[in-house]
Amino acid sequence: MSYTAPIAEIAFCLEAVAGLAEAREAGAAGELAAADTHAVLAEAGRFAEEVLAPLNRVGDEAHSRLQDGAVVTPPGWREAYQRWVEGGWGSLIGDPDYGGQGLPMALQIAVSDIWNQANAAFALNPLLTVSAVEAVGLHAGAALKRTYLAKLTSGEWSGTMNLTESQSGSDLSGIATRAEPQADGTYRLFGQKIYITYGEHDLTENIVHMVLARVPGAPEGTRGISLFLVPKVLVNEDGSLGVRNDLACVGVEKKLGIHASPTCTMAYGVAGEGAVGYLVGEANRGLAAMFTMMNNARVAVGTQGAAIAERASQQAIAYARERRQGRAVGLEGAAPIIAHPDVKRMLLTMTGLTQAARAICYACAVALDRGRTDPFYKARADLLTPIAKAFATDIGVEVASLGVQVHGGMGYMEETGAAQFLRDARIFPIYEGTNGIQAIDLVRRKITLDDGAVLDAYLAELRAVAAKARGENARNLGEAARLLEGAIDAVEAAAGELRAALAAEEVERALAGATPFLRAFGLTAGGAYLIKAALLGEDRPQERASLARFFAAAQLGGVPALARSATEGAQDILTGADGLAA
Repeated sequence: MSYTAPIAEIAFCLEAVAGLAEAREAGAAGELAAADTHAVLAEAGRFAEEVLAPLNRVGDEAHSRLQDGAVVTPPGWREAYQRWVEGGWGSLIGDPDYGGQGLPMALQIAVSDIWNQANAAFALNPLLTVSAVEAVGLHAGAALKRTYLAKLTSGEWSGTMNLTESQSGSDLSGIATRAEPQADGTYRLFGQKIYITYGEHDLTENIVHMVLARVPGAPEGTRGISLFLVPKVLVNEDGSLGVRNDLACVGVEKKLGIHASPTCTMAYGVAGEGAVGYLVGEANRGLAAMFTMMNNARVAVGTQGAAIAERASQQAIAYARERRQGRAVGLEGAAPIIAHPDVKRMLLTMTGLTQAARAICYACAVALDRGRTDPFYKARADLLTPIAKAFATDIGVEVASLGVQVHGGMGYMEETGAAQFLRDARIFPIYEGTNGIQAIDLVRRKITLDDGAVLDAYLAELRAVAAKARGENARNLGEAARLLEGAIDAVEAAAGELRAALAAEEVERALAGATPFLRAFGLTAGGAYLIKAALLGEDRPQERASLARFFAAAQLGGVPALARSATEGAQDILTGADGLAA
């Protein structure tokens, strides 16, 4: 089926529900006016519909492939990327001193949502380049910025993150790639990295790798990791491209999904010389610099989950309108399956979860923008980042799976495209920090911020939404408000118990409940945003209210049980799996 970018819904969620309009009033949106938001999103939607979406199936079937040491992307990929660069899409949030437009991160996230809806495999390349721009801009020296930042900002050159090694995945303390210092101030890197997204490709003439490695004498563990900028092609003093660096892609993974996105094994020092690299920031403090990339990337990956959910929902709704099967009350002959109550339930579930996930990601992005100058919102962004990443990517998988179910047997067949969404979505909960790690981060570091005051302030805002909904009789949101208040109470109580467990040094007990706690938190925040949308939305007010009520009954009603699971099920988890480990 054809793809349609939901521009009005995205703009409403960004401006009203996630709070970009409020950020603008606070001076945290730069020169971006509301009309500009709509104009940028509309143009992004046109590009996604006309250029990116038609290549989605092409990329899934053709894959990217390693050929004579180079990676060849699918047909049409290079032309689409060139048009993307010419459109200035890479420069949205870049520093104006280096050719950027200086627009808010929240707008970048909304545009990334559109790219991923249309073609998730394509969108991965600019997602990582944006993160590289952020890391270089904040941590690199003036010379590196002059040489690399403008080209990265424009998208003429792309960027990557090189963290993972075969013996060092989520735990980076085992990184063995080494960086040998040279007399001229550069370093020579030796080692191998795996799972490097777009580590090699034919879209740009240069690729800028951000690589974690160890210098001689570095402390053990994560305290001894440094960050290096390692270009595929060395750059001459006049800015022209010079000789090829001593690095190579030595393999491209065969994957469940996102086939057109090359996942590379990168070798540094293949010719024995070592790849020339430049230290970014301070030696042995590379992980802090890399987390600049990772934190922004985590919000962007969360948006991938919301995006794939949107695409799967669009296709499922279109199919349900056309597919006729069985009888329905009030209809003659075979009825479109959208008339059947259980299909309606699935479609409403998909829609509600999609909009909830999107709102959380956008709200986190707005907090990132405001947090650049306001510590309150910096803490808010820190709190929401693991929820945006984990909750939204889980939703991507769940909604894509429901999309296959709506299609029935045809959903299991590749010809409908529904299966691709599920295959593509499955990586999102894994990379950029698995969702279990996000849950641990939420419990150990985020709900404890300022002794819980950061969480309390956020929950107070959600309570204000519930209070307003109680007084809104025209849209009949009273019961939804009651369920939201119960969910907030449950999350608040569970957070208190988890913090108490940490304070008592019962860390394992707290972490055993981290994943159900994150789920409870995500559903509560998402439900509040759906109710807020119902209160604020002048378009389709009854439809929005109906969706909010459905979500409250179907999802918020179960939050107290999730919260109890987070606080009461630890012992069985810790002891019950002993037999599995034996």
